Amino acid sequence: MANRPMGFGPADDDPDERGEDGGQQPFGGAGSGEPTDPLAQLMGQLMGSGDPAQLARALEAAGAGSVDPAQLSAMVAQVQRMLSTPSSGGPVNWQLAHDVARQTVSEAGDSSIGAAERRAVGEALRLADVWLSERTTLPAAGANALAWSRAEWVEGTWPVWQRLVEPVAESVAAAMSRAVSEQTPPELAGLPMLGQAEQMMRQVGGSVFGLQVGQAVAGLAGEVVSGTDIGLPLVENAALALLPSNVAAFGDGLDVPADEVRLYLALREAARSRLFVHVPWLGPYLLGAVEDYARGITIDAGLIEQAVREADPTDPASMQQALSSGLFEPHDTPAQQAALQRLETALALVEGWVDVVVASATGPLPHADALRETVRRRRASGGPAEATFAALVGLELRPRRVRDAATLWTVIEQARGLDGRDAVWAHPDLLPNPLDLDDPMGFSERRADADASSAEVDAAIEALLSDGDPRPSRDEEPGEDGGGSRPQDG
Repeated sequence: MANRPMGFGPADDDPDERGEDGGQQPFGGAGSGEPTDPLAQLMGQLMGSGDPAQLARALEAAGAGSVDPAQLSAMVAQVQRMLSTPSSGGPVNWQLAHDVARQTVSEAGDSSIGAAERRAVGEALRLADVWLSERTTLPAAGANALAWSRAEWVEGTWPVWQRLVEPVAESVAAAMSRAVSEQTPPELAGLPMLGQAEQMMRQVGGSVFGLQVGQAVAGLAGEVVSGTDIGLPLVENAALALLPSNVAAFGDGLDVPADEVRLYLALREAARSRLFVHVPWLGPYLLGAVEDYARGITIDAGLIEQAVREADPTDPASMQQALSSGLFEPHDTPAQQAALQRLETALALVEGWVDVVVASATGPLPHADALRETVRRRRASGGPAEATFAALVGLELRPRRVRDAATLWTVIEQARGLDGRDAVWAHPDLLPNPLDLDDPMGFSERRADADASSAEVDAAIEALLSDGDPRPSRDEEPGEDGGGSRPQDG
């Protein structure tokens, strides 16, 4: 028997489920205006103001087993929110995602930033710029120094999250649509109700994706210590931002004064900001690599079909689990691997450069080594970026290359000085590659050979352009002695 789309099942013998012609009427009895399909009835109850205890009994009678009315009440509220929050019709319900992120942050505890905290953050970021000016040729970003609550971080980074998540959501929505179509029996093809089912599935999918995005961004907001903590330019206009509550949590248990922790993290934020402001190609390069990777993700149609067939549309947890478990499998396509390698290398180079610059600028800090090691352990354990990117775009970042990148920047600085080290950021073609991370000591030699080859090519082109056509012009001919020229006779 063919698999049927969710919401369609075989007719039974209940006369109340049939119209006058004996056919099943999934969306209501003739002239009654009431849904008679069990799923439609339950959805109507969920969207109404039904008593949770009554709904629990109805579900138990339908074979759902024991149902906790309190949990059911929470589920009903979530379903109502999912289906009632307006959507633009895209693959993600961004309004729902935003609302969930803000509510989750608020429920987890998000105190407003007081005047004293804002002053402390501003002073730390200004001092950080002074210290960094001695250790890099890139000038200060000249951006606003901000002390953000977690909710303010969500707002400040939201446009970039939309840009990064949209490509994957498009792939999921397309796969869900194909799954519904492939499950449709031929005899039902073309019925208006199928279009309604597909539209509902797309709406539910967009809502579930919105829930995932909102929860993931909210979780990240509870862990990041600054605007660029995950190594990407998430903050528009390159603003310098610290999150005081998360900075305090970072320092818990370190036995390091709070102002020293704040200054150390301000140094890291200010260093990244200098890169993103004065290396204008870097931000688009990083975000473009994430987008390229996300666009190349292929969704397993079989898994989507199984999710569509088995998931309960009245249970958001069921839908969310179905859409998030196992959809993002490793990909071996050349385009995927190239995008992933480009992103991993660039992120490692950014964080490695920040490590080196900040380490050289923190001489006056008594606990600089302990703070640097804390950052390394936090990054090695996965950090906030790992889980969030895996949830949102199926991408797991690999921080192991940061240590290799830091070694490479140190070698370049020793060979070329600060000017030569920072000049590597002048153009993406100059950026070190994975081979350079594997063999930092050989970087200078390889780059010297490349520069020599490039110089030879430039010289050859210049010679061709300057020499021109070696033959004499029509207006000039060599003299009889070969040593001059005379006007050509008419």
